Amino acid sequence: ERAYKPISYVDQMAVHFSLNGNMILKDSDEGRRQSIRLSTAAAEKAPVETTAVTSEKAEIKDEESTEDAAGEEEAEGSGTAEVDEAAEAEEPHPPRVKEQKLANQFNFIERASRTLNNPVRERACQSEPTPRKNFSANANQWEIYDAYVEELQKMERSKEKEKSKAQIGKREEEKKKGRKLTPLESQSDDITKISKAAKIMERMVNQNTFDDIAQDFKYFEDASDEYRDQQGTLLPLWKFQYDKTKRLAVTAISWNPKYKDLFAVGYGSYDFMKQGQGMLLFYTMKNPSFPEYIFSSESGIMCLDFHNDHPYLVAVGFYDGNVAIYNLKKATSQPSYKSSAKSGKHTEPVWQVKWQKDDMDNNLNFFSVSSDGRIVSWTLVKNELVHTDVIKLSVEGTTMQGPEGLQLQTFGCGTSFDFHKKIDYLFLVGTEEGKIYKCSKCYSSQFLDVFEAHHMAVDSVIWNPYHLKVFISCSSDWTVKIWDHTIKTPMFIYDLNSAVGDVAWSPYSSTVFAAVTTDGKAHVFDLSINKYEALCTQLVVAKKKNKITHIQFNPVYPIVIIGDERGHVTSLKLSPNLRRMPK
Repeated sequence: ERAYKPISYVDQMAVHFSLNGNMILKDSDEGRRQSIRLSTAAAEKAPVETTAVTSEKAEIKDEESTEDAAGEEEAEGSGTAEVDEAAEAEEPHPPRVKEQKLANQFNFIERASRTLNNPVRERACQSEPTPRKNFSANANQWEIYDAYVEELQKMERSKEKEKSKAQIGKREEEKKKGRKLTPLESQSDDITKISKAAKIMERMVNQNTFDDIAQDFKYFEDASDEYRDQQGTLLPLWKFQYDKTKRLAVTAISWNPKYKDLFAVGYGSYDFMKQGQGMLLFYTMKNPSFPEYIFSSESGIMCLDFHNDHPYLVAVGFYDGNVAIYNLKKATSQPSYKSSAKSGKHTEPVWQVKWQKDDMDNNLNFFSVSSDGRIVSWTLVKNELVHTDVIKLSVEGTTMQGPEGLQLQTFGCGTSFDFHKKIDYLFLVGTEEGKIYKCSKCYSSQFLDVFEAHHMAVDSVIWNPYHLKVFISCSSDWTVKIWDHTIKTPMFIYDLNSAVGDVAWSPYSSTVFAAVTTDGKAHVFDLSINKYEALCTQLVVAKKKNKITHIQFNPVYPIVIIGDERGHVTSLKLSPNLRRMPK
């Protein structure tokens, strides 16, 4: 009804913990009744014992008295003995009944309930004049504990000795046989010692090998730009490729926010019929011949994103619907955290992932969008990924009639999304149907707005980093469109004569953007110079069967990197006309 409703009564008390105890106050009625019951029980027990003792002693007394009467004349000096025996035969006082104490369950210490601050040992206790009763037990416990620790240490030492013996024996056997050790066995220890030095040497050798490219990257500026105001060029620099990724397509590229020369490349396949393994590689411009880090995955990687504050964390989305977090600090080939069927993974490929600010409890979290129509927030809680469905993309007017009169609602297929740079809750979602939804994190079932943007799938949608109202979208319908999110119609439409795979805003100017098309061309626009045509349209990939998939601007250097379907990543330098800073 879209109105605040008053609630008649709200219970303000929240019970966080309650425990039914068995302690009773002494002064209470029930406490008094219990103490009386205990004392009477003890009193009943005591008289039985005392009567038995007195009866025995009375019999003894009678016997003694008869004997004494018979022998009175014979032994006159037995009077003192009779007095003693009579004194002994007097009835003893009944024993005082001790009041039974109720045990306080909290008033004791058990070894299991203690922390690692171990109790005082025997040496510290020797100075006490009267040792406690439980001291000997405590000492015994410590003797047992020390014995166990010694035994464990002995076992560990023996294991280490056996390992070293086995390694020495293996090396001797290999020497005898004359066969060389495998590189991994013999060199693993040596390489770890000189790995840093080796890495620096490798980079130096590469810099010497590709010296002309390094010089171009640093110093070359296209002089012909002075004579053409509205045109620019892209100068090819390094080409990054790896043998195991030749048959995989570049499905994602992202620059590291801290190390400006490092970028991540995700490999997979956009072909539904050719799905297999995927790879995640990290390259640096300092070493174009080989990746810095290599991770392989069972399913193809579709998207990735570096964390802004923790540049060693990378969120990854897979073709099988899973998401994962890779930690570059850990020397493992597997992701540190990964979703599963139990933890609510997507049922379709994950097309984009984006890190968000930490939640209220300072837990890391990121969002993912998939073809199953779900936008999911993943939070890292106690080393486990916990999912929350933020929104489901329901398509209006597509309710189908199912069996037995059931109403089946079809969900939209999300293909891309982006979060607003300043307004935290606002984000855009591009779909396979060509629509762009303006959504809020606060509403899970409603959209703020719907843009009838394209006729085919929206491949990318990105907010402008400078102009907070503007965003750009590209699609397989050959067009790139620039929008103001407060207006339903696009401000600019560019037809690029081929399906547009990706688009990216430049980090240095609000008016410069680049797009790549499947015919192998890269297009760079600057709206402040020319609102109608690209300043540069250049063929980047020569082969006919090859297609460009992604493009990214470096955040600092005047270069772009472009990925293609053959697994290659090409870096290109922007000429001065393409990187004019705004006045």
